[in-house]
This record gives sequence, C-alpha cells and structure tokens, in this order.
Amino acid sequence: MSSFVGVHLSDPTLQSQFTQVELRGLKSKFISLRSQSGKVIFGDLPPVMAKLKALNQMFSEEEISAILGESSDVNDEIDFEAFLRAYLNLQARATAKLGGSKHSSAFLKSTTTTLLHTISESEKASYVAHINSYLGEDPFLKNFLPIDPASNALIDLAKDGVLLCKLINVAVPGTIDERAINTKKVLNPWERNENHTLCLNSAKAIGCTVVNIGTQDLVEGRPHLVVGLISQIIKIQLLADLNLKKTPQLVELVDDSQEVEELMGLAPEKVLLRWMNFHLKKAGYKKTITNFSSDVKDGEAYAYLLNVLAPEHCSPGALNTKDPTERAKLILEHAERMDCKRYLTPKDIVEGSPNLNLAFVAQVFHQRNGLSMDDTKISFAEMMTTDDVQVSREERCFRLWINSLGIVTYVNNVFEDVRNGWVLLEVLDKVSPGSVNWKQSTKPPIKMPFRKVENCNQVIGIGKQLKFSLVNVAGNDFVQGNKKLILAFLWQLMRFNMLQLLKNLRFHSQGKEMTDADILNWANQKVKKAGRASQMESFKDKNLSNGLFFLELLSVVEPRVVNWNLVTKGETDEEKKLNATYIISVARKLGCSIFLLPEDIMEVNQKMILTLTASIMYWSLQKPVEGSDLSPTEASAPDSSPASCVDEADRGSLASEISNMTMDDAASDTASVTSSQIENDNVSIEE
Repeated sequence: MSSFVGVHLSDPTLQSQFTQVELRGLKSKFISLRSQSGKVIFGDLPPVMAKLKALNQMFSEEEISAILGESSDVNDEIDFEAFLRAYLNLQARATAKLGGSKHSSAFLKSTTTTLLHTISESEKASYVAHINSYLGEDPFLKNFLPIDPASNALIDLAKDGVLLCKLINVAVPGTIDERAINTKKVLNPWERNENHTLCLNSAKAIGCTVVNIGTQDLVEGRPHLVVGLISQIIKIQLLADLNLKKTPQLVELVDDSQEVEELMGLAPEKVLLRWMNFHLKKAGYKKTITNFSSDVKDGEAYAYLLNVLAPEHCSPGALNTKDPTERAKLILEHAERMDCKRYLTPKDIVEGSPNLNLAFVAQVFHQRNGLSMDDTKISFAEMMTTDDVQVSREERCFRLWINSLGIVTYVNNVFEDVRNGWVLLEVLDKVSPGSVNWKQSTKPPIKMPFRKVENCNQVIGIGKQLKFSLVNVAGNDFVQGNKKLILAFLWQLMRFNMLQLLKNLRFHSQGKEMTDADILNWANQKVKKAGRASQMESFKDKNLSNGLFFLELLSVVEPRVVNWNLVTKGETDEEKKLNATYIISVARKLGCSIFLLPEDIMEVNQKMILTLTASIMYWSLQKPVEGSDLSPTEASAPDSSPASCVDEADRGSLASEISNMTMDDAASDTASVTSSQIENDNVSIEE
C-alpha cells in the first residue's frame, strides 16, 4: 500500500477548489513551463491554458492573453498558486460565457468539475435524512447517528470510509463483504486509505463514475466530492427498479416490441419520466414533463400524478390553490399519507431542485407505480428481457467496465447503447488514443440509419487494424443488435487493453507479449516463494473454488490485507461463498478494480479467474521494488514518480483476456475485466 501526501497549498480556500487528480495534472503543466532560469511568467501561460479541456473550446490563445493582461503584466513572475488562481479566473469567465443555470447540479453527473463547488444545503439535508433512516440501526454506525444536517458531521463521519462502504451495501446489497471494512473507532492512515480504496473500487462496481476522485480527496473530506459520491450512490439505490427486469409491469408504457427495445435502452431517469407522463396523460394533464426541474416547479404535475395514483388521499385544494408554495405543501402531505419518504421541502419543489425532485418521484414509484398486473403483458416483458445467465453476466461486466473508463456517454444497457456505434468509438478512442476519425463519425441522436452503419463500420475497421478476429462481421451486425458479436467484440477490446497495459509493465521484455501462462506462472511463483503449498494447475482448476489459493496470493503481495481469522475451510457451498465474497472485497481494498461475482470464483469461471489473477498481478507490479524480489521480466518501472505510485483508485481500467482466443470462444464464455490502469493525472483537464 502506498503512502501519499498529495499536493498541498498554503491557501486552504484555493486547495478546496481542486481534486488531487486536478492538482497533480496542473502541477505537471506548471513545472513544464519553467525556463532554464527556473522561473514562470504570465506571458508563458496562454499557450498552455489554451490547451486545457475546460478552456480550449471557449477561448483562443489571444483571448486568454487579453484576460490575463487585465490584471497582470506579461513579464511578472508567478508561483504555482498564482497559476491556479489564473486558471480559476479563466474558468469563471468560461462559465459566465456559457451562462450557467443557477439550478444546475454536478452531483448526479458522471464526473466532477471545479466549475461548481457549492453544496445545496437542501440536498445535503436530504441525504443525511436518507442515511439516518437506512443506517440508523447499523451495529457500528448507530454510535454516530443520527447526523445533524446543520453541522459538518456528515463530512467528518465519511473521512474514515466506513459510512460510504455501508451506504454502498444499502444501495446494492452484498457488494462489499463487511468483514473487509476496517471499523475500529480510531483508524490509522493505512486503514483509512484501505477503506476509501475499497469504497471507490466498489462504487465503480455498482455503476458510479469516480474518474476524478481519489482516496486522498475522501480522507481530506472534500465536501463537494463526498456529497457528490453519496448522491450517486443514493441515486443508484432509488432507481434500481426502473427497468423491465426488476419491474416487468413497465411494459405497459409501450405498445409493441420495437418500443420495448427502446425502453430497455433508456436511462432509469428517462424511464421514470415516461412512467410519470403515462399517468399524467391518463389523469388529463395536457403538458409533457421533460425534466425534474422547471417542468415540475408549479406542482401541478405532482398534484395530478398523486391524485391518479392514490385518489383515496386526494386533496382537491392542491389543484385549486394558485400559490405554488401552498400547493407544494399539500402535495407533500398527500405523499406522506402514501408513506413516501420525504426527500424534499415545498421550497425544493418551487425552486425546481432536480436531484431532490428525482428522488421524490422515485419514492412515489416505489410506493405505488399504478401499473397493470396483466399476465400476458408481463410474460411478454419477461420474454424480451430473459437472457442466458452467462450473457447477462457478460453484459454487466462490459457495462461496468465501459462506465469505469470515464467516457462521456453513460451506458445503461450494452446491447442497446452500442447499436449506433458512438459508444464503441468512445471506448476505442480511450484504449487506443487517436484511432478514431471523429470527422467521419456521427454523434447521437442519429435519425438516419445509414449513419449508424457508418459509425459501426468505422468500429469494425479500427478493430481490424488492432488485429481483432472479425471474420464476416459487418457494422450492420452491431446496428441490428447481434448480442453474440457485440459481446465478442467487446471482449477483444478489453483483451487489447490489458495486453497493452501488461506489455508496458514488462521490464526488459524485449517485445515479448504477455500470455495467460505468464500470469499463471507469476501467481504460482509468488505463492511458492512465500512457502505456501497451494498451486493452481490452470485457470480451470476446480480446487480454486474454495478460494484459499487467492487468499494466499493476496496475503503474499500485501501481508496485512487478509485476516485469516475470517477465512473458512471452503468445504461447503456456504463456506465457499463466504471466502469468495471476502476475496473480492479484499482485492478491491488492495486497489484492484474488478467486476466479477462470488459465483464466478465458486464455479471456477476460467475468464473470471484469469482476470482476478491478472488484476492482483498488475497491482503487485505497480509497487515500488524493494530489494527487487522480482525477476527482470516481472519488475515494473515505467514511471517511478509519485504520481504513478499512488491512489490505486485513481487508476483507470485493466481489461482481462485469455490469449489467442477466437471470437466464437469469446462469445461463448463469461467476460470480466479488471481496472488498475494508471490514469493520466491530466484526465480531468486535458484533451
């Protein structure tokens, strides 16, 4: 485990404006500006500032020079903090130029941003109420709850990582083996860092995007990042049932199979809007709701919705009153009679708080969705959404992996979201920078079918350049949603990603490619060298089902990470599952971002086992070599700077593979991916 202090500034207010990822990226830019004399002047800034992602689409180099010249002379020398203030000044100008909405929120967006670091006290109070409600009886946290929303207790309690880990388990039960959480009243820095690493890797494993958040940011208690992460976790919990698999009754919202496919590809928020409009139309409401902000501010839509869902609690005054605040009060009283948790106040409705209105409507849906229980329609929905367990696991793995990469588009359903080719182009550009010709690409929404085919044809072309196996595969196969070919392509894409990463880690490899045999041998050598008897014959070795080999491997690469008092013999299915869940959480706690399930270890799924081993190997090779117990081909030293050795959760994604696999083999097995790639520190600010 690495010890990392981070970039610290003398001005606490200035420090709070940036994440550690951003500070490291900007620091490297500042250092690159130093001349032979070691000085940086204002005149050096425009060329660099003009290339930063937050500014390059808003200002030319000449405009940046003019803005900086308003307050400083071009020959004035500056230090790093002055450089940051200049950057913030330009960022503020960019925001003003865009004309930001006062109701905009960064909390439910996929990435964090320094353009908005204010925290809505209403949102914070709502999240505190949620935590008090769901975690109030937790054996450990009940000593610290309830939290007072008016204080800073939420941020302080989140600093040791326990609260965030527990909240993830509330959102998606079983994600974290709570035996792996360090829950002492006073944690040392190592234990605190382990909790936050476990938290961030587990957050990625349930669909949160944490590209710009590092463990140091959580240790320091950056309010906008902590509340933003909590918001994402709660959102995932509230929207978990907004899909046809969990709620097949949603099929009532559509008329035919084509619309069912469209519904399956919608984000949960969009499904919630469609559900709301479905009932509003039945209630006689004339408008169409398109957002959870301006369209619901007057409260009329809520009054119609609640009256049609729960007429027995109807309050005629809600529609008759002309005062929006009074109407909002009556609406919330109506909702309370329906036993809906109160996520917002009348003021939040009137001001159009998007996050809290979303939470409110989601609660109404959970309490009473008002949908038909027609057996024929439900059977149709179940038929449309029933996939082979193996296919379903693959889809889950690919979806989580893609979302962990930090691309612009958030994937809700792999099979639907890749059909226009755009997502695949974004992923290709991420794992093979410069491979995509964006001038020949069409960005969604795409109305013309041939444009989708063009995008997918470019995807196939790039795949062939990367030597993927794509015999008789055409772009139209992806447009038509051929699941087998989509899964096979994505597997090869992850395979390519991992091979590149591991090849870069090979010290004096002389161009030798990494193979599954290398990974197998590395794991066996590690365990054997530590004096342990366990070995695995292959990634299909049925003896691996008890999990003991992986626990020994984890304890070898980091001796203090496994608590052997918690390990079972792995003789029964129950004991095997306990070990498997513990392995996954311990690996994430170590720094491996993995998406496999306990069943994959118990069933000894060949691909999943390989990816787990590869992830542990990758993490181990990142550690600074002390006394060099690694062979020359094992040692990894592509970059020994502090930025490359810290915050495992700041790293991107390590895809997994089985070497020389054919496309048909890839499609028939279960896919998984690990995520431990070193992320470029400039990811949040550069092109």
